[in-house]
Amino acid sequence: MPSDLSAAPEDLRAFVTSATEAAGGRIDAVVHNAALCPPVDTVSLSDADLEATLAVNVRAPHVLTAALAPAMAERGAGGIVVIGSWMAHVGHAFVGLYSATKAAEIQLARSWAAEFGPRGVRVNTVSPGATRTPINAADDDVIATMTSGTPAGRPGTPEEIAAAVTWVLSDAAAYLHGAELAVDGGITATR
Repeated sequence: MPSDLSAAPEDLRAFVTSATEAAGGRIDAVVHNAALCPPVDTVSLSDADLEATLAVNVRAPHVLTAALAPAMAERGAGGIVVIGSWMAHVGHAFVGLYSATKAAEIQLARSWAAEFGPRGVRVNTVSPGATRTPINAADDDVIATMTSGTPAGRPGTPEEIAAAVTWVLSDAAAYLHGAELAVDGGITATR
């Protein structure tokens, strides 16, 4: 179902109601994957980009989790995955706001694990490294350079990130709570 994650909290909660009804009255897993990354430095960041990035990257996951996790906790089962980023762990002269919002999401995931985990809801983070996607296809040279010195020696793929998310949500990861899984080709371990 399409939604506007920059919408007001009451609109996000209405979306949760509609999505839950469309799913037959039950949602078992949530992946917070949407994000905005204004490609500018701090001084160049517009007020509109600041507000939209905070809304999509931090407010929306918070509102959606607050709306969805209680039903999971009531059933005693469910999974939430936050898509973090390797960029949350290193300083950047460019895209600093994006990095800060990803760090905030990672911390929210830890807090949600503590809050909802005792009632059966597993919350974890999967943090990709530089990943080749259709959105950044024009930046192929930059991504190749960025990843050439990593242990993997190449960018990740969306399929590799999806495989990690699938595992984190599976019963095979039942003991995983509040963890951050770096699926980043070793960029954070060796940078």
